[in-house]
Amino acid sequence: MESIDEPLAKDELLAVDAYWRAANYLSVGQIYLQDNPLLKKPLQLGHVKKLLLGHWGTAPGQNFIYTHLNRVIKKDDLNMIYISGPGHGGPSVVSNVYLEGTFTEYYPAVTRDEEGLRKLFKMSSFPGGLSSHVSPQVPGSIHEGGELGYSLSHAFGTVFDNPDLIAACVVGDGEAETGPLATAWHSNKFLNAKSDGAVLPILHLNGYKISNPTILARIEREELEQLFRGYGWNPYFVEGDDPMLMHQLMASKLDEAILEVKRIQSNARNNNDTTRPRWPMIILNSPKGWSGPKEINGHKIEGNFRSHQVPLAVDETCPENVSVLEKWLLSYRPNELFNEAGQLKPELAALTPSGEKRMSANPHANGGNLMRDLHMPDFRDYAVDVPYRSIVNEGNVHAVGPYLRDIISLNDKQHNFRVFGPDELVSNRLEAVLEVTDRKWSARIKDTDESLAIDGAVMDSMLSEHQSQGWLEGYLLTGRHGVFHSYEAFIRIIDSMVNQHAKWIKMSSELPWRAHLPSLNYLLTSHVWRQDHNGFTHQDPGFIDHLVNKKAEVVRIYLPPDANTLLSVMDHCLRSRNYINLAITGKHDSPQWLSMEEAVVHCTRGVGIWDWASNDDGDEPDVVMACAGDVPTLEILAAVSILRTHLPELKVRVVNVVDLMRLQPTSEHPHGLSDSEYDKIFTRDKEIIFAFHGYPWLIHRLTYRRANRNLHVRGYKEEGTITTAFDMTVLNNLDRFDLVIDVIGRLGLVDEKAQALKQLMEMKLIEHRNYINIHGVDMPEIRDWKWNDTSE
Repeated sequence: MESIDEPLAKDELLAVDAYWRAANYLSVGQIYLQDNPLLKKPLQLGHVKKLLLGHWGTAPGQNFIYTHLNRVIKKDDLNMIYISGPGHGGPSVVSNVYLEGTFTEYYPAVTRDEEGLRKLFKMSSFPGGLSSHVSPQVPGSIHEGGELGYSLSHAFGTVFDNPDLIAACVVGDGEAETGPLATAWHSNKFLNAKSDGAVLPILHLNGYKISNPTILARIEREELEQLFRGYGWNPYFVEGDDPMLMHQLMASKLDEAILEVKRIQSNARNNNDTTRPRWPMIILNSPKGWSGPKEINGHKIEGNFRSHQVPLAVDETCPENVSVLEKWLLSYRPNELFNEAGQLKPELAALTPSGEKRMSANPHANGGNLMRDLHMPDFRDYAVDVPYRSIVNEGNVHAVGPYLRDIISLNDKQHNFRVFGPDELVSNRLEAVLEVTDRKWSARIKDTDESLAIDGAVMDSMLSEHQSQGWLEGYLLTGRHGVFHSYEAFIRIIDSMVNQHAKWIKMSSELPWRAHLPSLNYLLTSHVWRQDHNGFTHQDPGFIDHLVNKKAEVVRIYLPPDANTLLSVMDHCLRSRNYINLAITGKHDSPQWLSMEEAVVHCTRGVGIWDWASNDDGDEPDVVMACAGDVPTLEILAAVSILRTHLPELKVRVVNVVDLMRLQPTSEHPHGLSDSEYDKIFTRDKEIIFAFHGYPWLIHRLTYRRANRNLHVRGYKEEGTITTAFDMTVLNNLDRFDLVIDVIGRLGLVDEKAQALKQLMEMKLIEHRNYINIHGVDMPEIRDWKWNDTSE
């Protein structure tokens, strides 16, 4: 081990080591014990849980880190949160939260004494208790540790626009092998030392995953150092297994790292020098399962993968291991740590920070309490003029750009709103925001670059959906607001991440002390129906299906058919709390249907009959033509126009769905329609031809409990290629001609007029195919189609 200063005096060194032992003792107790928490009597099998669950391997290293972070918080009066990235590090974090007193403040029944310890131990990995990873139930947590890869992205999201905050992020060396985490090291190219806080990554290099070694532990130290220097970090190494030497080394390197953070920030803030620095990080190389059993039944445990979960079986089949467990627990000398009542001794309790300086009580870890409402412009001021139905404008998303631009301007001083996305802002037609801000970027900038600046409010300069998602989640979890825009097909890259966030919201909403957070808002475009040059690879509307699987209390899905409905939807989403909101619409030139006044009413209802497009005059229709999505709406209305021209006696009702969850019953979703409301709109027995943006079976799933079983859904069915916009609908039988043919067939119309119309539609499909094969564009009657106002 390298020669180091010894910043800890002997008394302080012994106290730090004792505190670490206390945290280790509690971590082992949570895995094994349900009684006799202080071993005041000989350990018996009945004191041990019947089902042993949990993860030991990462706990001692994290306890070591947490203990030393507490020391430096007190020493330097830091504002710091703790993010636990290694898999299933729950016992460690819970131990420290309990020792700090915060756990008892939120869970008064778990007192800071022997009885409280008994309850704490039993509730770990026990039915109705705490999971083995760091869940929302744990005060101070903002990161769900059940799935690996997102800790560092979350950490950076928390410190953007938080200049006084340091996010200490422990990265497991197994976690470091995931794609999202490996990319997240580049987040330092987006940090502004002047206006942002700092992330202190601590790579926990304990050598093993579940049953394999980790890559970063098996490369040479020189290569490891070069790797992180290449990422732009300045690594400080803390390596060894002798606790006393390691305490001195960790204290020394942590002091250096914090001093370097302060120096970087001071230089940026006092000298206005925002040149990208090389930020410090710590690489902690300590044994997996450190301080646990060295060997069991001839197998190496400490410093090996066998310490990952429950290293020692203690049950009826091996009762002899009770004494092994007892010896392990006593090795921490609990009588030196806790008094007779089971309270942590005062000299050790004094090592923790106080009040909100405790990482477990830091307000940023319950960010809803810090949330400030956005200053919002009136979305009606951005209304698209609709002098006649189907007038074409520059696209629905394009109309929202100025609205988001002005939200950025209105919230510029409080640094409370950001736009996130993977290098697609201009492609997604949101370039208006660049009139008032730039893309955030702290790497080198060339004279020929455009819209790059270290203080930009747009997080759009990294081609990684994972980082955009992780940054935004960290931003939201600390009480700020944002929008994630992306191509529809590739938002699927973060399916698993949004799944974890949905679970976080669901679990947090069940805890009265967890404040509500700003909603996670998605604006998806470049959707399945308009991929002219990209083709089949860019066609996947399945994100809707993925979100529908989440809890109804969390998910909201909107399919605005035009610009004014999109403006109304986005305003609603940005004002909402504790939801995941999904809005999908196209970015290309598109027809407009509703005035702003009509759009507000329609979005408020979520679903409604478009009387101006219907001719049933309030009577029972012959057929219901329903639609959800901008392109399906266009094709339904074009089909209705054909039907009303050629079969004027046919009574057609047009229904548009903007809030998809209105289709479910009220028993299934808070936005659901009652059965009577649904029947008034869709009828109880008439044929329903439904044109849907996504996979058709989702509509059947949402409506399977309804009385009307005559539902026929057209949607995307995995047919696509490089083709025209209209041909995409033809390939999937969503086009106006196929919809008219479907109506004739479903209604059993066999008269001469109906059959002549069917034949005409079939000829139109042939004409369409021949035309695009020759000209490469859609027929003029498709490109130039307009709704006939005289039919209203």
